[in-house]
Amino acid sequence: MGWLADRADKRAHPRALWPEARTVIALGLSYAPPDDPLAPLSSPDLGTISAYARGRDYHGLMKGKLKHLAAFVASRFTAQVKVFVDTAPVMEKPLGEAAGLGWTGKHTNMVSRTHGSWLFLGEIYTTLEIPADPPHENRCGTCARCLAVCPTDAFPAPYRLDATRCISYLTIEHKGPVPVELRPLMGNRIYGCDDCLAVCPWNRFAKATTHAALLPRQDLTGPRLAELAALDDQGFRRMFSGSPIKRIGRDRFVRNVLHAIGNSADTSLRPVAVRLMADPDPVVADAAQWAVTRLNEPSPVPPTV
Repeated sequence: MGWLADRADKRAHPRALWPEARTVIALGLSYAPPDDPLAPLSSPDLGTISAYARGRDYHGLMKGKLKHLAAFVASRFTAQVKVFVDTAPVMEKPLGEAAGLGWTGKHTNMVSRTHGSWLFLGEIYTTLEIPADPPHENRCGTCARCLAVCPTDAFPAPYRLDATRCISYLTIEHKGPVPVELRPLMGNRIYGCDDCLAVCPWNRFAKATTHAALLPRQDLTGPRLAELAALDDQGFRRMFSGSPIKRIGRDRFVRNVLHAIGNSADTSLRPVAVRLMADPDPVVADAAQWAVTRLNEPSPVPPTV
């Protein structure tokens, strides 16, 4: 993710990105899931997909709502506006915190008293001068559930994330082979990870999203690993049309699926992995070899009483 460092100067201040900007209108959109997003973790033959990616890509929905509001601001107050949803070097979480949407939790994500840890963020930059709302008080207190639950121990300290150990980074942004020592810790998480978000106590106040586009697709709530591993490029594109998962491509996705197969202890999935050992993509073939090796290992013998 070198692009973060490459454009750090643009993130330093909103005016570094747009000198004419006088106000940032920060907004959040809840995508709180209707059920437990961690439920598929207990079924090793299924894949676990992050809650935000079980519906349609949120970028279009969020940007449409921001553009509607921005058009009102522009016409009503004769102001210039620019809309951003993950499309520019914008420090979304600090801006959301400064605007009073919530606070940055120990898991480094935004937390809201109303919506818990389930918020998409977007911004409207404008030349209009608007009085600032007060920032939100941090209400994490002594709670450290999000830090303790992380499968890969990706938090060296509260409010600090080691992205190179984060399953969301490893399954989405990381393009090459995943470090071998981290693969067994990933379980059946094949796209993103919700563990640190899902255990936040503030989620008890969140109401499930009512946006149809954000509701989980049934076929993405615990999909079968064997079926996902069989996807070719065309099948992958067809299955994930309109989904944020489409962005990572078939090869990276199947790599993730193979790690989950290797962690499943389900020897019926071994032929699936064996077939992919000859995959033309070397990263997929490597993951398949690893999965076969894992499934060939003898199961632990329970101690005798």
